[in-house]
Amino acid sequence: MAVEMGLWRAEGGQLSRIVPTSIGLESQLEGYIESDPSVLGEPLLVIGRQVPTAHGGFVDLLALDETASLHVIELKRDKTPRDVAAQTLDYGSWAATLGRSDIDNIFATYRPGLALEEAFADRFGDTLPEEVNTAQEFTIVAASVDNATERIVRFLNEDFDVPINVVFFRHFQDNGSSYLARSWLVDQSEQAKSSISAISRKNKTREPWNGSDWYVSFGEEPTGRQWVDGMKYGFVSGGGGKRYSQTLKNLPIGARVFAYIPKIGYVGVGTVAGEAQRYDQSTLLVNGAERQLRELDLSGNYRHEGDENDDNAEWVVPVEWIRAVPQAEAVRKTGLFANQNTATRLRNQFTIEHVTAAFGLDS
Repeated sequence: MAVEMGLWRAEGGQLSRIVPTSIGLESQLEGYIESDPSVLGEPLLVIGRQVPTAHGGFVDLLALDETASLHVIELKRDKTPRDVAAQTLDYGSWAATLGRSDIDNIFATYRPGLALEEAFADRFGDTLPEEVNTAQEFTIVAASVDNATERIVRFLNEDFDVPINVVFFRHFQDNGSSYLARSWLVDQSEQAKSSISAISRKNKTREPWNGSDWYVSFGEEPTGRQWVDGMKYGFVSGGGGKRYSQTLKNLPIGARVFAYIPKIGYVGVGTVAGEAQRYDQSTLLVNGAERQLRELDLSGNYRHEGDENDDNAEWVVPVEWIRAVPQAEAVRKTGLFANQNTATRLRNQFTIEHVTAAFGLDS
């Protein structure tokens, strides 16, 4: 049964139907989704547009979700032709062969000068998994769909657990304003159930997050930040570039953080006590009194060239240490989690259990 969307203006007790209009060029709808892929129903990071495949043809949009599964998004204006499902699956068969280096190259072409890891952390507030593209999902975007395509999509989705769906957009104009309305061929709750095999594959690649623990890299530098300051006054920090400070801003008050000095080990476990602030504006609670960090007796230097710009500034997050130790007492062991991002969700249960045990804390 064809899906139809209607929109009415309610005015003075009367309903006036607003007639949908053509959204225009297919590239216009493509541009809308590229600028805000969340209109497809979940947070996504677009990694490529009009991506050439190895078998000819171009994928309209490629995107990653927060599990680093790959989304193949095909856009077709007006009536979807009968073969669009086959085309989407054909592109999907190619996408399934893409390795990490292929994904990196696609993104480098799409966003030159920006690392995929940085973009992923900015989008999802989390580190990019080591395994990327372990599962694929397919979305056909259309203004309408023919009966044959509807039968094919439902058959693949409901009988064979293929994570494929059609999202419909209708374009309305009323009193000088434009609106987009969205609907799905397969209900998203049912889509989630029918995609259980793909979801299981995703979950195998990443441990669940407990909702509270974060990893923080305290990058000591000979002429820069020093752990003795962070341990003494209660803070973690990062800066000298957006990629070093952006993820710190994701730390919520009350979160538990595991502080790690690269190549040294874990040196502290504490609770986030405040939001991230620029170093030159940050205040800390010291001996019961609020103090400006820059006025304290510090061993390190927290200024950077061009730090009048927020992206280059050092950013500081106050932490109430539950346990903090000098570098010489750092907890280190083969297999403990370490990551290049300044802050990311800590999912590795082995690390959580080992570090809390070493510090004499309950996990």
